[in-house]
Amino acid sequence: MYQTKEIADRLGIHPNTVRIYEEWGFISPAPRLENGYRIFSDIHLFQLKIARTLFKNEIIQENLRNQARQIVYASGREDFILAEQLTDEYLAHLRQEHKHALHAITIVEKWLQKDPIENYSTFSRKEVAQKLDITVESIRNWQRNHLLEVPRLTNGSPVFREKEIEQLIVIRSLRRAHYSINAIMRLMQNIEQPEPNVIALLNTPSDDEDIVSVTDQFVQSLLQAIDDTIEALSLIREVQNSQE
Repeated sequence: MYQTKEIADRLGIHPNTVRIYEEWGFISPAPRLENGYRIFSDIHLFQLKIARTLFKNEIIQENLRNQARQIVYASGREDFILAEQLTDEYLAHLRQEHKHALHAITIVEKWLQKDPIENYSTFSRKEVAQKLDITVESIRNWQRNHLLEVPRLTNGSPVFREKEIEQLIVIRSLRRAHYSINAIMRLMQNIEQPEPNVIALLNTPSDDEDIVSVTDQFVQSLLQAIDDTIEALSLIREVQNSQE
């Protein structure tokens, strides 16, 4: 059994963090002694370790973080069977996201190796949005951020050729892999270099970029999240075995 400071010290966190995790439902409600002090058990220790492990990676985007949060809530209710199931699903999702992130790199590399497309079909912005399953506003935003230059008709309307559609496929893939606008802009600006290093272009911030831009390191972030989730899954199974 542990008092608040004792269990906090075991994990190297502030006692207030333990209290907040209890308030948020990340750990089970702690019984109190007659003097009002909370008293924690090894179950609470496991719950804290699970939460700390899953929330270790700050770069993971919100939809993945929500999945991690649901695991922690199940653990906090001592529903470790559900927690294990959710963790298995989360791990599969992370691995799929990692696969998509690598695929984004592959798309660019294949794109670089292609011969120029000689196709004179043209499309409107709305037609391209429907074709690529993206919003018109996304395309406008990428144009405003100079990720691609789109030729215009004499009346000023943008016209998209196969070349621009390929560029949009690359941009869409990289945005879905959570590369920043700055990272993609670096790539587009340097794509004509002889044998450009795609990953280096995406993952190396320029001198005028702040630390937020370094969240371009999405592939590495996902790999770390996968390792953390495997560790959390091991903890969940360990606490289940301790209850048998």
